[in-house]
Amino acid sequence: MKVAIYGRPFNDQAVIPYIQQVFDNLSQHKAEIYVHQQLHDYLSGKIVNVKYHVLQDHGFIKKSIDVFFTLGGDGTLLDMVALIRDTGIPIIGINFGRLGFLASVNKNDIAAAIYAVVNKQFTIDSRELLEVTTDEKVFGDDNFALNDITFHKRDDAAMITIHASLNGEFLNSYWGDGIIISTSTGSTAYSLSCGGPIIFPASNSIAVTPISPHNLNVRPIVLPDNSALTFEVECRSANYLVSCDSRTAIIDKTMKFHISKANFRLNLIRLNNESYLSTLRNKLMWGLDARNY
Repeated sequence: MKVAIYGRPFNDQAVIPYIQQVFDNLSQHKAEIYVHQQLHDYLSGKIVNVKYHVLQDHGFIKKSIDVFFTLGGDGTLLDMVALIRDTGIPIIGINFGRLGFLASVNKNDIAAAIYAVVNKQFTIDSRELLEVTTDEKVFGDDNFALNDITFHKRDDAAMITIHASLNGEFLNSYWGDGIIISTSTGSTAYSLSCGGPIIFPASNSIAVTPISPHNLNVRPIVLPDNSALTFEVECRSANYLVSCDSRTAIIDKTMKFHISKANFRLNLIRLNNESYLSTLRNKLMWGLDARNY
C-alpha cells in the first residue's frame, strides 16, 4: 500500500511522539510512505528510523497513492481538497487539533486506525463539494469547497449587501456581515456557529446561512444540492472577503459569483467502529447531562 501523509507545521512539540507513532505503525505494516514537502521540511531531524519519500506532483498522486493521511485538525484535512482534487483517493484524518468533525481519529487510537486502514476495515463516506465561478476566476482551478463558500465584510468595514438568486429567480437581499453557503459536511462548521442547521451527509442539500443579518426575519434556508445560486455582492467600503474553505480572496468591487455542486466528490474513510451519529454525539456531547461536568 502506498500511503501519503500531509500536515502543517506544529507549534506544539508534544505531537512529535504521535507523529513518530504514525510512521512507525505504517512501517510495521510495510506501507510505502510519501510525505508532502511542507511536512517533510518540518519533520527534518524530528523523527527517526523511518524511511519515506517526498511526495511528488498531482500527476504522481493521482496514479500512485492509495490512501491519504492528514495530521492535524479539520483545517488540515480541508487543505487536502485542493491537493487531491478529483482523484477519488480516500482520506483519513488523525486529529491533533480540537473538535475534529472531519479528522475524527483520536491521537490515542493511531495504531488501531492504521491497522484498520491497512486491512481495509472501513467504508467510504462520499461527500459533495461546492464550486464557485466568476468571470475573473478568483480562485483559479482551486474553486471548490468541501465545507463552505463564504462572503464576509472586512473587520473594520460597514455591512455588505448580497443579492441572491436561485435558479435564475430572485431569492433575497441580505444586509449584514456576510453569508455562508455550506455543504452538508460544512453544516457542522462555520454555518453551525451562525445558527445554521445540521444536515446529514446523505440529505443532498446545501444551506444558506446569514452572518449577523441586519433584518431579524432573515433565517437560514436549506436548498436542494442541484440548485444554481448566484450572488452579487455590494460593499460601501473598499473591499470584502470571499473564502473557499481555507482559501480567501480580497475583492475590491461589486462582482457576481455563481455557486453550484461540483462534478466530483471527496472520499472520507469511515472506520467500522464509528458512524456519523457517533461523531455528532461525541463532538457535541449529546446525551450527556452537562450538570455533571
